[in-house]
Amino acid sequence: MSPDHPPGLDLDRLRVLLDRERPGLVTGPLSGRLIEGGRSNLTYAVSDGAARWVVRRPPLGHVLATAHDMRREHRVIDALHPTDVPVPRPVLLCEDEEVLGAPFYVMEFVEGTPFRTAEQLAPLGPERTRAAVLNLVDTLVGLHAVDPAEAGLADFGRPDGFLDRQLRRWAKQLDASRNRDLAGIDELHATLGRELPRSPAPTVVHGDYRLDNVLIGGENDEIRAILDWEMSTLGDPLTDLGLLAMYSSPLGMADSPVSTTAQAPGHPAPAELIERYATRSGRDVSGVAWYTAFAWFKLAVILEGIHYRYTLGQTVGRGFDRIGDLVPVFIEHGLTTLQKG
Repeated sequence: MSPDHPPGLDLDRLRVLLDRERPGLVTGPLSGRLIEGGRSNLTYAVSDGAARWVVRRPPLGHVLATAHDMRREHRVIDALHPTDVPVPRPVLLCEDEEVLGAPFYVMEFVEGTPFRTAEQLAPLGPERTRAAVLNLVDTLVGLHAVDPAEAGLADFGRPDGFLDRQLRRWAKQLDASRNRDLAGIDELHATLGRELPRSPAPTVVHGDYRLDNVLIGGENDEIRAILDWEMSTLGDPLTDLGLLAMYSSPLGMADSPVSTTAQAPGHPAPAELIERYATRSGRDVSGVAWYTAFAWFKLAVILEGIHYRYTLGQTVGRGFDRIGDLVPVFIEHGLTTLQKG
């Protein structure tokens, strides 16, 4: 297919749907392109020459519908759009698989940059980088301040037993990709299980909150939109904070195949981000070490799954041959985080 007609996006059928459901929205022929760097779901930019939108759909040939639930993604951004939480304006949800071969939704296109590496942040300079990352924390505080019931999300998840289910889920994922010994991984999992904290009142949880899942733009480098809501639910808000702290920690591994922004000049240290969250939210973060260690464990499991598929020849591409070397680094960081508290 041509670049304007990427796989998984039938522009003719999409145009028919939009003309029927949103008359007058589209004023010219549609073109589309796949936005690189997305996660498991596919993201396309679509334009009629005058306006732009974004289409989100599951990957081609997907199997696990629950892992690519377009209804949930659309529901959460639709619920949050009237609040102060920056999300794209939802346009349409389509559950008719005859249109694109899978359920999908359309939302407005938001201008902005998802900063994925320290090298991308470097041109901003230390002061702007620091401000952008601190704003990331403030935006998270705003998300966690939303009353789920008032936003129509009271039944968006099952917060009771949330941490226990999360720990069991990722342990199950680990067992599904075990084909080598990983020193310390079982110790990390067992310690997390023994020291399971008592969760605060549940909030809307993003599930993958980090700098490259938001769009930053404008003269003041404001956060214009939070993206990639596929892991969102109701649960323990400190899981978002722990993940953000993890992604703000230097890996201590040269030429890492997993990029972080922590080495960018001006990037605040995890301790400062945690303190700012505590001050702005009023929440007790004294147990945040557990949540950060859990984030290291979760990413170790995800990376091991990628390494496992690579060894089977199911994943090809640049950097995948080095993913396996990174897993012990994440395990060690998790154990160290728990030991230091």
